[in-house]
Amino acid sequence: MTHRQVLEALTGLLLGMFVSMIAGTVVSTSMPVIVHDLGGDQAAYTWVITSTLLTTAIATPIWGKLADLFNRKLLIQIALVIFVLATAAAGFAQDTNVLIAFRAVQGIGAGGLAALSQVIMADIISPRERGRYMGLFGAVMAVATVGGPLLGGWITDTLNWRWNFFVALPFAVAALFILQKTLHVANNRTRKVSIDYTGIVLLSVAVSLLLIWITNAGSSFDWWSMQTVLMVGGALVAAIVFVIVELKVREPLIPLTLFRGRTFTLSVLASISIGVAMFGTSVYLAQYMQLSRGASPTQAGLMTLPMMAGLLLSSIIVGQLVTRYGRWKPYLIAGSVMLIAGSILLSTLHYDTNFVLVSIYMFLMGAGVGMTMQNLVLIVQNVAKPSEMGVSSSGVTFFRSLGGTVGVSVMGAVVAGHITTLFSDGKEKLGAAIAQLGEKGAAVAEQLSSGTLPEVRLLPEPVRSIIEDFYAQAISQSFLIGVPLAVLSLVAILFLPNTPLTRMTTSERAAAERVKGESHAIEEAAEIAVADATALAGAHTDTIPVIRPESERGEESGRGDER
Repeated sequence: MTHRQVLEALTGLLLGMFVSMIAGTVVSTSMPVIVHDLGGDQAAYTWVITSTLLTTAIATPIWGKLADLFNRKLLIQIALVIFVLATAAAGFAQDTNVLIAFRAVQGIGAGGLAALSQVIMADIISPRERGRYMGLFGAVMAVATVGGPLLGGWITDTLNWRWNFFVALPFAVAALFILQKTLHVANNRTRKVSIDYTGIVLLSVAVSLLLIWITNAGSSFDWWSMQTVLMVGGALVAAIVFVIVELKVREPLIPLTLFRGRTFTLSVLASISIGVAMFGTSVYLAQYMQLSRGASPTQAGLMTLPMMAGLLLSSIIVGQLVTRYGRWKPYLIAGSVMLIAGSILLSTLHYDTNFVLVSIYMFLMGAGVGMTMQNLVLIVQNVAKPSEMGVSSSGVTFFRSLGGTVGVSVMGAVVAGHITTLFSDGKEKLGAAIAQLGEKGAAVAEQLSSGTLPEVRLLPEPVRSIIEDFYAQAISQSFLIGVPLAVLSLVAILFLPNTPLTRMTTSERAAAERVKGESHAIEEAAEIAVADATALAGAHTDTIPVIRPESERGEESGRGDER
């Protein structure tokens, strides 16, 4: 494909990615207000986020498998429709349970957009040339990740938070039409279709039980209890049976043979840490800005810009360098070191930490994610078989989403546990502050004792400072979870094979393999024919007729052909 043809094919794909990202980022800064208005507590806040991440993680390998079996263009259009309809329906939610349900359906579509966009990119752009187009992806990410929170904050502050869920609708309609017109992907998958339904159910059960246990243990029931035994035991059993099923079915959801490759296995380990850094940090930084620094949703969007700037600049610059020089490993190592530094520094936050320092910490974290996230998918696609491109790409994305989902759940449990302890230990201090408010103190006390997330910026002093300090301590402690995972990511990246990037797209590699296979088949057939003829000649030498040249036949030439 020429540069112009690639750009035309990418137009609808980029718009589809923009829809997915804008629908997610536009509500990020508004989530504390949304959960407060719907009467939700810290556990509800966590589940509004993790429900989407959970279904995204589960759906990603399913979409990736379908991409190896069906038409990829049709699949990404279906995923886009599911995503946008569920997002719009979430805008009508009247309580947190309904919101969580629609956010879960939204994640199914998001998993398709995440997996299929990577697979289709590999169809039309080679790994070595991918960096050339990272500027376009960077521009889309910039508008969505920077503009989304700002737009969402402005809508929440001036209109109503429900309009955040309707913003993506016109863009989605445009994306569907443009995808139909500009995206032309070859569909050479002719093998018999077989979907691993049992694997889908077992994977869903294992991941769901694990997350429900992480979220509720320590609050709804004790860590060491019968509920823990049932949930953890059920998750382990489902995971073991899933592995057994994947070894036996003809078309496994996640082919375990992929783990024989060092590149795939180590990329999966590194991606888990990236997921925690990417999802967990962004979720709880937005909460930190509003609950620990008293920011409005719009202000919170502006205050998280340093992290987005680090992510965008590093991904664009590193993408260009990878294309120019073909080297990728040094950038992955540098990115993982930045993740370690960012996680450690963010765990030191207080409610009154100098914002310049907070910005530096966020920039480091964002730069680390930008250097590693896309490149881990890139190097897996570089060595994957064309027939397994879907499951390979979605496999890395799945474990990244799974890491983010578990990370957000664990961080939410840490925040909820610390908040409960801090409120209990600071009861006297908080009571004295409320007493100073006089008549207003009763309303403040009722709001704080209800269990719902408070709107800290509306609380009067000195209660506001105390609550900000409580949430800052709890949220900063949750960032420590990312430190050991970031170290694991660095170790995995150090042992990655430094394989050069190919200049062939998936389609070109598939065509080359077909030609190679046909040539090999012809050579084998010729060798077999020669071997058979030789064996026949050796075994029946006396029965093989000898036809003499015309000059030697004389008068018998008329019967030469017959003989």
